[in-house]
Order: sequence, then structure tokens, then C-alpha cells
Amino acid sequence: MNIDNLGQRIEFHSHSIFSDGLLLPAALIREAEIRGHAALAITDHVDASNIEAVIKALLKFEKEMRGRLPITFIPGVEVSYIQPQYLIEYCKKARRLGAKIIIVHGESPVEPVYPGTNHAAVKEKGAVDILAHPGMINDEDAILAAKNGVFLEVTARNGHRDGNRHVVEMARKYGAKLIVDTDCHTDHDLITQEQAFQLCKDAGLSDEEAIKAIKENPQELLKRSGCR
Repeated sequence: MNIDNLGQRIEFHSHSIFSDGLLLPAALIREAEIRGHAALAITDHVDASNIEAVIKALLKFEKEMRGRLPITFIPGVEVSYIQPQYLIEYCKKARRLGAKIIIVHGESPVEPVYPGTNHAAVKEKGAVDILAHPGMINDEDAILAAKNGVFLEVTARNGHRDGNRHVVEMARKYGAKLIVDTDCHTDHDLITQEQAFQLCKDAGLSDEEAIKAIKENPQELLKRSGCR
């Protein structure tokens, strides 16, 4: 296993001024470029109040800046705080509106999303790409994530990452795929590929598993998004 060639970083979970981030999309992309990223998804928080406006704004940016950006840009959303029985409805709506990556705000250790959110996010194939910071995800939902192709997030964000070791154990046990993200809200949150690798090691992954989580799986998800 060659850990000297980690590849370029691909970040799928970040927030701009269109939700609770501090930077414009162009500024966030520039900061990602400086840190050696090949691609960045902006996945702003959405619910029923702003889903159309956020996706419209990100798609407008994508269209106007096509061919003018130093790295690949992926417009997406993080569907957040929706009650579980309505969650898939809004994920599918985001996809119809043009979002290329659908993240669900999982049951992290530090935020009071509705119980059952993790289950709702993984129960249907093709509706959700990433279950973010899923905390103490249970066996059933880890099995469904593996079955339905939902990536489980290993996160760099403080508080959220308290669940990383458990997420790794469950993914390993049931064959779910892992993805490493930052849940970035400002430039200081972004990490390099070397830092992502160390995050994986701290979460209990082997060198081989870490390479898969930071290099191979992101390439697979980037291809799925259609933004390569």
C-alpha cells in the first residue's frame, strides 16, 4: 500500500453564505484550491423554506462559472431537520431541482435532529448519496446504507467526529462505504488530503481502508454526481 500517493482531495460537504457558511462559493472554491482539492461540493442546508432558492443560486453559479473555475464544482444540498416521514420527499425534490449531491443531516452526537432520521436516509436506493455524521448509527441502518449505496461520513467537524470510531466499526462490519468530509463552514474548516488520511487513522481505519475512504470512494461518488 503506497501512502505516499494519496491523490487530490475531494470534499463533498461544505456550506456557503446560502445557508450558515461564511464564504461566497467562489471564495470557498479558492480556499479549497489552495489546500490541494480537485473538487468541492457546496451542500447548503435546506428545508421547505429555502430548497428552491438555494439550488437555484448554486446552479446559477455553476452555469455562469463553467470553465472559469480552478477545480470541479458540485452543486448539492444537505437536507436538514426534516421529520423522517417527509425526508425522502425533500431529497427527491432536491434531485429534481438539479442538486447533484444529496446529503442528509444525520443523528450526530451534538445536534437534536429527529430520531429515525438515519433510518429514513438509508432506506431507499438512489435518494441519498451521503448520510452525514450519523453518530451512533445502528446495525439495521448500517446494513441498509451498504445495501442502498449510501456513503457514511467520517467527519472532521468538532463534536460530530465523536461518533467517527463507531461509524467506522459499523461500516466495516456491514460493508458500508465511507467518505471523509469536513462539514466546512469557513476556510479554517477545510483540510488537506494528508489531514484527511490522519483523521481516518484516528478513527481506527487501516492504511488500506483510509486510502479507500479518501481516494477511491470520492472518485466513485464524483462519477455518480456526473460532475467529473
